[in-house]
Amino acid sequence: MEEVKFTVLASGSSGNAAYLETPNSRLLIDCGISAKRIREALLNLDRTPELLDGILITHEHSDHVSGLKVLAAKLGIPVYCNRHTAEEIRRIHDTNFDFRLVETGNAFEIGDLNVDTFPIPHDAIDPMGFVLHTPEGRIGFLTDMGHGTRLVADRVRDAEVLLLETNHDVDLLNNDPRRPWSLKQRILSRHGHLSNEGAANFLEQLVHPELQHIYCAHLSRECNTPDLARTEIHTQLSQLGASFVNVEVTSPRQPCQTLGLSGNKVAIKAEKTVATPSIAL
Repeated sequence: MEEVKFTVLASGSSGNAAYLETPNSRLLIDCGISAKRIREALLNLDRTPELLDGILITHEHSDHVSGLKVLAAKLGIPVYCNRHTAEEIRRIHDTNFDFRLVETGNAFEIGDLNVDTFPIPHDAIDPMGFVLHTPEGRIGFLTDMGHGTRLVADRVRDAEVLLLETNHDVDLLNNDPRRPWSLKQRILSRHGHLSNEGAANFLEQLVHPELQHIYCAHLSRECNTPDLARTEIHTQLSQLGASFVNVEVTSPRQPCQTLGLSGNKVAIKAEKTVATPSIAL
């Protein structure tokens, strides 16, 4: 039995990317940081971008695709997304990619991985969430969504690992003098971003006995703090009788520790980090 490995390379309003390795597949989920940062992060895992079997894209916003042109187009890595997202990416980057088109709501396979897709409420052209069904467990991706829906809850209900948006603290956002009211309204809308409180409330539909690890993801640098997000989620888990769930806050600047999944059990791995030179892709 070979272990599945999962690493959040970065997550925040400034950029998002994660790496998943199964016995037969190596994938990125989103590519919203520079190709240089992705290469260096993968080298720290003793991997390189050339080994990737594909890149899954949730939607076309820059904090999810900014590294795609250099990474995917130059190396010819297949890009998995729906047709509307592909059209927007092609228009924005004016570059040809090896798109592998999927239909939102359908499942598809990459090697030994089954990817379940579903629509999420966000102000992109056709945003998707994912559940990655690996040989050793399930990982749910729920970032960039204005509110939780019954459909989303039904799709991710059995995941052992959950990447859940905790974008902002509502009070910090409302009191932020740098953001115009129109932007605040967009973020707070039902197709904007999930607040700490909104994520905590959504957990009522997501918690189940097999859930083991939650990432607080996509935090705003100015309108949230790791402590606020962690406390909100911890408090709700405790009230739901789910204090057994580990909570980890992602960073936009550095990778999280690698998770190992084996036999539907999740454990943080002590990966050996090696110094890597600055390499231009």
